[in-house]
Amino acid sequence: MNFLWCLLMVVVMVVGHTDCRETRCGPEGPAIRFPFRLKDRQPIHCGLPAGFDLSCTDDNRTMLEMPSSAKLFVYEINYRSHVIGARISDGCLPREIFYSNGSSPFEFIGRASLFSCPPSTVRDKYCSRDEFCSSGDINYCMPRLSPCHGNHIYAVIDDMCSIDEIPLVSCIKVHDYRSDPAYIHKMDFEIRTSYYDSLKLHWSIPSGQHCKGRNLRTTRKILGICTLCLVLIASGSTIYYVYTSNKTEKENGLRIERFLDDYRAMKPSRYSYADIKRITNQFKENLGQGAYGTVFKGKLSSELLVAVKILNNSNEKGEDFINEVGTMCQIHHVNVVRLVGVCADGFIRALVYEYLPNGSLQNFLSSADNKNSFLGWDKLKDIALGIAKGIEYLHQGCDQRILHFDIKPHNVLLDQDFTPKVSDFGLAKFCAKDQSAISMTTARGTMGYIAPEIFSRNFGNVSYKSDVYSFGILLLEMVGGRKNFKVMEDSTSQVYFPEWIYNLLEQGNDLRIHIGDDEGDVTIARKLAIVGLWCIQWHPIDRPSMKVVVQMLEREGNNLAMPPNPFASTSS
Repeated sequence: MNFLWCLLMVVVMVVGHTDCRETRCGPEGPAIRFPFRLKDRQPIHCGLPAGFDLSCTDDNRTMLEMPSSAKLFVYEINYRSHVIGARISDGCLPREIFYSNGSSPFEFIGRASLFSCPPSTVRDKYCSRDEFCSSGDINYCMPRLSPCHGNHIYAVIDDMCSIDEIPLVSCIKVHDYRSDPAYIHKMDFEIRTSYYDSLKLHWSIPSGQHCKGRNLRTTRKILGICTLCLVLIASGSTIYYVYTSNKTEKENGLRIERFLDDYRAMKPSRYSYADIKRITNQFKENLGQGAYGTVFKGKLSSELLVAVKILNNSNEKGEDFINEVGTMCQIHHVNVVRLVGVCADGFIRALVYEYLPNGSLQNFLSSADNKNSFLGWDKLKDIALGIAKGIEYLHQGCDQRILHFDIKPHNVLLDQDFTPKVSDFGLAKFCAKDQSAISMTTARGTMGYIAPEIFSRNFGNVSYKSDVYSFGILLLEMVGGRKNFKVMEDSTSQVYFPEWIYNLLEQGNDLRIHIGDDEGDVTIARKLAIVGLWCIQWHPIDRPSMKVVVQMLEREGNNLAMPPNPFASTSS
């Protein structure tokens, strides 16, 4: 963040000075840069404020306007010697060239003599009070100063004409002006800037402005250095990020390799990314996408089909991958999906499972009124019992208890005989069988299936009973159909669907779901609903274990007791 802020400041400073770049009025005109600025084209900060403003005429000549409003055409600017070459625009010399009162930063270079002459001495043209003017006959040799006490003041400039050639009858010399060196050319003159000459002309520069040029150049040097430093910092940061990313990825890869070595005795086949592309025929057939990866259909041989899940890189340390492989390597059960192989090739991580042609249970959850997709109550009972046995195996059948934390219809797959198999162990956690609670820093699972204690410890500790709650929600979806369940769950104008089922059962009514003509269908639906309601009790201590759930589902008849109303505290 600090780096980005510094970079922004430098960009602002650099952009702020790009409007002060050197410019010209025309191709042949002098270069204009500090301390001069081009009036109406460049900001004030580009030049000194004390008379250094230049402008461009319509014919692209460079013009300097003196404080007296007199105008000079500038044809040369020498920034080394601080001299500008200029021509008179209208035959009139600015008064302040000879009599500086601090209003102009310029002084005349050369020699001139000033004469006071009566008005009738020479024929001259009209000039304003603050200008010298040339006589119409003498042509620049005698520029006139404004009248003073009835007389006119004329300037005779050396090297432009000889005093002997000028009729100075009745004229009195009032001042000799000398300035060296004098580089005077016919019909032009030079004035020089003195913005660095503190010995001679400090009076002509406003206080503090004589340092502005140095400050601007210093600022530009600092900006250049800062920009270079920032570029180096940015380059270094990029190199460091790439280095650390590669180092982290190598460490994670090594971590996964060591993990797979630990499971060498029981681990499934190992595939490269090239193998995965070959098995899936370049990822041709997409079977579906979940929160943790995309599943593609593949073929190991003409007889053996597989499902390949390419994991997302949401967890850079590969914890999802390690969780799932570590769990699946310890599981061998008819109701748990079988892991065939793994791929850990660079950034690519994939899991290869047995292919189950009927997809997920999610595809078959619908109202019993839909004859096309309804599997029948006997089949639904078998599927429910198979899922319960698979979860009960995870809780009791392994050396360590495995908590799934994501039991839902989407994670129950069906083979060709509709045998259910629990899948997707990316969120699974291990714990000892005698461990009554586990620690958890963040919620795990899918909204709608997550047990209340995962959100708030006021309901109890997180344990294997959290999977029981998720299974109960799954059972109620099987009874009511996913469509009806979801509509009533999302609607604020209707009662919560599990609560609606509980109310019907408590009142002795049927479930108002089309069951069929067989009385056994009513019994199965009622049993599944009652078991589901037992499983979704708010407090984990009130829920049965999965072993008891299996026994309840296997029990014959219709003699299951109704559970306590789990909605009593929320019915208001």
